[in-house]
Amino acid sequence: MTSDLLAGIMGAVPLPLLLVTPDERIAFANDLAVAIFAKALTNRNYIVVLRQPGLLDAIESVLNSGQPQVATYLGSEASRETTYRARAVPVPTESGTAVLVSFEDQTAMQDAGNMRRDFVANVSHELRTPLTALLGFIETIRGAARDDSEARERFLLIMKNEAERMNRLVQDLLSLSRVEASERLRPTDPVDVAGLLRSAATRLRPAASQNGVTIETFVAGTPAPVPGDADQLMQVFSNLLENAVKYGRKPGTVTATLSETDAEPSLRGPALRIDVQDEGDGIDPLHIPRLTERFYRVDSHRSREMGGTGLGLAIVKHIVNRHRGRLRISSQPGKGSTFSVILPKS
Repeated sequence: MTSDLLAGIMGAVPLPLLLVTPDERIAFANDLAVAIFAKALTNRNYIVVLRQPGLLDAIESVLNSGQPQVATYLGSEASRETTYRARAVPVPTESGTAVLVSFEDQTAMQDAGNMRRDFVANVSHELRTPLTALLGFIETIRGAARDDSEARERFLLIMKNEAERMNRLVQDLLSLSRVEASERLRPTDPVDVAGLLRSAATRLRPAASQNGVTIETFVAGTPAPVPGDADQLMQVFSNLLENAVKYGRKPGTVTATLSETDAEPSLRGPALRIDVQDEGDGIDPLHIPRLTERFYRVDSHRSREMGGTGLGLAIVKHIVNRHRGRLRISSQPGKGSTFSVILPKS
């Protein structure tokens, strides 16, 4: 087999490939392999290039025994860690046994596994706290507080609050699951966004007024209906308004503004923009990129005291993604926060 033909075959394979000769030098490397190592590879000793002990041992074992080996190669691309499953197989040649090393990218699978483990750990942690409290109060009511009616009523109220907290968490988890399941199905029914925004504000005004917060809505003109899911968009507006009421200044004002544009740069076309603004303490810019992560909280203690589950903004993000829209968050400490939802009109 000629060198040109071998190089052509290796270049056509959709995996990074290296060929190590019996004299321990890299004879060929396709473009995908060069992209991983970002350096000249051919005619260099494989030990100098690869460096990682597990992979070096696998290649050495194939050179000596002629038996296929598997190893893990850890790399770094575009400022993120990558994980490859490296498979080294023997290739008979006239001068001895060469080794063909292929690299299969396992990064996405690894990330999914990490996310799954983190999710289970977070859910377990969120449920453990109220469950521990419930069990403790049940034991107290059955024992020391059996005949103390005042303490019993106080404990039962706390137990009710903890049970409601678990119920909110379960409901948010189910909601998040439903939203994720339908995220790739873009809604097509015409939706009156202005009506939904006013309705969400009307529902929350009684609770907001009890906390000294006024909700004001402003709608510019008469926006045309947009393709959407009315229930999900109502969930988005209710969530953002509720957060603004919870974390805004008391007494204070929460403002929801609906505007329309014929040329939204982020969507390259006409769009509706909904801005929900509060007068709270604001958010440090360091936290903003992570606000839509599941269970991420700027102030965990305060969020739990107010009944937050840490899933609301994650749900909002997935619903906005399903509508092919954009979620923008802007805030400065001491100057309040603005959460903006941008929806394409067509």
